[in-house]
This record gives sequence, structure tokens and C-alpha cells, in this order.
Amino acid sequence: MVKVKHPDEIAFAGDYNLPRIDLYNHKGQAIDLKNIVHELNIYESIYKNAITGSIVVVDANNFIGKMEIQGLERLSFKLETPGSGVFIDASMETGDPFHVYKISDRRQVNDNLMLFTLHFGSREFMRNIRTKVSQAYDKRLDMSVMSIFTDPEYLDSRKNLYHEPTGNSFKMVIPNLRPFDAINMIAKRAMPEKSKGVGYYFYETTKGFHFKSWDNMCSVDGKIMRKPKQKFYYMQIQSKDSDLDMNKIEHEFKSVESYKFVNNFHDVAANTALGTYGHRVITYNLFEKTRYESDYNYHTQFDSSIHVDNEGSYTDAGKYAVVDAKVDFDNEKNVSDYAESRVSLQASTKFLHDDDVGMYGIDSFTDSSTTGQKVSQNNQVLHGTLLKLVV
Repeated sequence: MVKVKHPDEIAFAGDYNLPRIDLYNHKGQAIDLKNIVHELNIYESIYKNAITGSIVVVDANNFIGKMEIQGLERLSFKLETPGSGVFIDASMETGDPFHVYKISDRRQVNDNLMLFTLHFGSREFMRNIRTKVSQAYDKRLDMSVMSIFTDPEYLDSRKNLYHEPTGNSFKMVIPNLRPFDAINMIAKRAMPEKSKGVGYYFYETTKGFHFKSWDNMCSVDGKIMRKPKQKFYYMQIQSKDSDLDMNKIEHEFKSVESYKFVNNFHDVAANTALGTYGHRVITYNLFEKTRYESDYNYHTQFDSSIHVDNEGSYTDAGKYAVVDAKVDFDNEKNVSDYAESRVSLQASTKFLHDDDVGMYGIDSFTDSSTTGQKVSQNNQVLHGTLLKLVV
């Protein structure tokens, strides 16, 4: 007798429920692609404003011709981990279906078989391409982002936006930019209300959109360490483990199949040139006709930003990525003491919109030091150790 698996029981790590994958064409006609789908990919990243994905179809019945697929279709499905209540709801009935925007890699495998790839993105991905923002916003910066996010003329999103309150607010004039570009423009100047970081990330996950600082992703209020979502281990299964049958699935969820260090050390030369360690920022105030100069020093200002690779404290001054030691034989300077490794010139002004503030909505005198901190923190995130895991 064949045993039928219960949909709420997980059989192995990576098990899933995917009852249907419906493709709706521009006429509203639908077809279930589940049995002819070879591959389904969904991509999300804190460096991408929207979710995208692709689906590889093995077509033996000329669906691409019969459905008149043009790149204006909707993709509807519900993907769930059995028994967990964790799912991606892209269904037409209760969720947010994806929008197909491109067909690629179409080729005839043999006389009766065709292979092609459908590329899709979220509704906001397509709205961003079709609309422009030309408007001034004079409010707290996270509220300005919320306005663009929900405005029927712009992104018109009905999804959740998980946003961290900003500590600065000033008038932003958006000069005919796409909504994502407008939000990214605001994100560059946003400063957290409860921590010292500079700059926000705007990205989409399967749970919704996020507008958060790096500090907030790593800590609560810049003080309390966030607990890890999951710990992974590169380990072999112990065949003599008496509890293996019970813990096999949990073991597989934590196990790393393979890993590779894409960048397993800091490129000191590149980071020096980028201003990660030392950076002189010169700000010219157009209103006062004055210049301010500030030198960023990685080692003395290390504790002004959050570092996830520290187990004790996020601001543990003993956990430098580059040691605080002299780099030349004829002096005592370390790598951070060379502020002219990168020199930046930026313009600022007071009273641009009748407020006595600079380019970050705070005292213009701090514009130089704020930019130096922002550049260094961003470089530490983008140009640090990069590890690729297959789990």
C-alpha cells in the first residue's frame, strides 16, 4: 500500500509544498505550469530594491504559442515549508502575484520539446519602471519614504513596509526620479534615531519591504545584540548517533553542504584608496562661503558603528579588521592616520529651504565628519570578508 505523505509533515530539509504554479496571460486565461517547470528561482538581497526571479519551463505542447505569452503575464503560486506556517504567498486569491516581464533562452531541444525561461518581478518592480516622482517632501525621512511607497501615483504598494524611524528630517526635493531612485536618494542621507550610523537600506523580501539602517539590522537601538536567526556548521553526519533519526532534519537544516570564501581577507590597498581607514572630507558651505574639513580615522571611530563579527560587543575596540600598528619603518603612523588616502570635496549650504541645517538635516558643521563615517561603514559592509554558503 502506498503511503501518502501528509502536507504538514516535513520529510527532509528542503522539503516544500507547491500545489500549483499558474500563469495568467493578458486575456485572463490561466494554465498550471507545475508539471512542466524545471526550475524556480527567487532572488532577494539587501542591495536590491525589489524581488525578482526566474522560472525555467520545459514545453512539449507549445504553451508559449497557445497562451500568446508576451511578457505581460502574472505568475501565481504558494510555496510553503510543510508544517511551519512559513510560506511565500504569490497567489491571485490571497497574495501578491509576480509580474512576468521577459522571456529568454528560448530554444528547441528536439522536434517535440522547447525550453525557455520566464523572468518575473514584484508589482513594485514594474511600477518603479513606469512612474516618476517630482515632488518635495518636508518631514521625517522615513515618513517621506512611506509617502512615496504608498502614493497611488508612484509605487502604490499594498505590502508591509518595515521602517526604522530616522533621527533627521528636512526638505527633500525629488527631481523627476523613479520611485526606487528617489527612496535611495533619501536613504543616503537618512540617520537612525537611536544609533550613530549613517545611511539606510531599502530592499524587498518575501515578507515585505524594509527601510532600515545597518545598525538596526544588527542590533536593537544600537545597543542590544540581535539574536542569530540560524547558526550553520560544516559537519559530517555521525552514523552511530543514536538520536540521528530524530534530529536528522534539524541536523540537515544547520549543515553546510559546501562553502567558499569569495574574499577571505581585507584588500588593504583597495580599502585604503576607498577611504575605509582614513578619509579627509572637505565641505564647502555655499551660504557662508566657508570650508570645513574633517578626517575620518577608522581606529579612533571604530565604536561609532556596528560590527556583526564581534561576539562580545558590537563596538568592541579590540576587534579591528586591520590592526592598530605602524605601517612604515620611519614613523609611528598606522593605516588610519593617513587621511589623504582619499580626499573628497562636497558642497553644502545652510538655509536651502529656510532651515539652518546642512546636507543631512543637522548642523552643517558636521557634514564632513558624517560623510566620512558613512563612506567607511558602507565600505566595511561591501568590501569585507565575503563567504558563499550552500545550505
